[in-house]
Amino acid sequence: MRTPHIPQTQDGGPLSGLKVIELGQLIAGPFAGKTLGDFGAQVIKVEPPGTGDPLRQWRVVQDGTSVWWQVQSRNKHSVVLDLRTDEGRAEVRRLIDEADVLIENFKPGTLEKWGMGYEALAARNPGLIMLRISGYGQDGPYRDLPGFAVVAEAMGGLRHLMGEPGRPPVRAGVSLGDTLAALHGVIGVLLALQARAKSVSPEAPKGRGQVVDVALYEAVFNCMESLLPEYSAAGVVRQPAGSALPGIAPSNAYRCADGQVVIGGNGDSIYKRLMAAIGRDDLGDAPDLAHNAGRAARVDEIDAAITAWTVQRPVAEVVATLQTVSVPVGRIYTVQDIAEDPHYRARGMIERIVTATGQVLEVPGIVPKLSATPGAIRTLAPGLGETDPPAARRPEQGYSA
Repeated sequence: MRTPHIPQTQDGGPLSGLKVIELGQLIAGPFAGKTLGDFGAQVIKVEPPGTGDPLRQWRVVQDGTSVWWQVQSRNKHSVVLDLRTDEGRAEVRRLIDEADVLIENFKPGTLEKWGMGYEALAARNPGLIMLRISGYGQDGPYRDLPGFAVVAEAMGGLRHLMGEPGRPPVRAGVSLGDTLAALHGVIGVLLALQARAKSVSPEAPKGRGQVVDVALYEAVFNCMESLLPEYSAAGVVRQPAGSALPGIAPSNAYRCADGQVVIGGNGDSIYKRLMAAIGRDDLGDAPDLAHNAGRAARVDEIDAAITAWTVQRPVAEVVATLQTVSVPVGRIYTVQDIAEDPHYRARGMIERIVTATGQVLEVPGIVPKLSATPGAIRTLAPGLGETDPPAARRPEQGYSA
């Protein structure tokens, strides 16, 4: 077996020249790879023979491939190698020898079992940065347990807070735990690259790499704001509060005549403008409601007053009225609302590409937005084993099959 030839990625983006090997599957590892690829890194995705990454067949499938795949694997190359064979592992090691970053989201210990732990790989490539994403991290008593985003969201404290009081918790309809872990992983890679640049020496011309250890539950827990210090200081166990934001008022979802809106009126001056707009200056001028602590104590009364006003009006009127007086307000978007929203399009958050089969597909744009070195969709998601995927085309550029 010959090491596959991977064409050099065209220069562009702040991570141009960075070579990334992606061994992960499904969501967390590949989302980290996608993000690095969006900003110019050359991402080489290693897939098992036969079916490749299972995400290729998840959810809505058209022309034999998931439309999700077109997003998750854009700006990547695909190499088919069997990591369960000596020959496949040897080829992967050769790819890693020339890489800056390795992404993996196997169960801890899997790569070590194959002789591909960090120490072994770094002995061949001392500058290697290894991003390891797992359910519980690379050590600790739970390291060997299987971990999915659904479990991480529960263990990280998020799931307990989601839903209505007294009812079973609900989940968001997306894998937040995976995505949060991926983003923390990208942050870790960028930090490790900075540290590597500072460690360049004659003995280490590329600098010294390191391991970035990201646990799904920790990525969720890191976003839980004041949950732990409130418990530590006062024994407060925060409980689910439906659509409200506990202890911050008013901030909630409110019924309208034809739907719902969310209103964030919790700033002191914003609160006064909101009360004036709904004709409740008595609440807006009340001295004990001038600051958040007082409003939190009377949140039910304030929410009832807002609902009494919104329920008599359609969503469009509520939004227009409150936007006029600079009160944060918005209707609750479906994906149809997103697709039809002019602000999304003005900001480049909805891109149109032509897939390899000629289908015009709308996909999410690039986040974050850099003024001097922006990211871009440079190549289409590869077919299985496609080392040189076609350049991304926009419908207005035309397409030749």
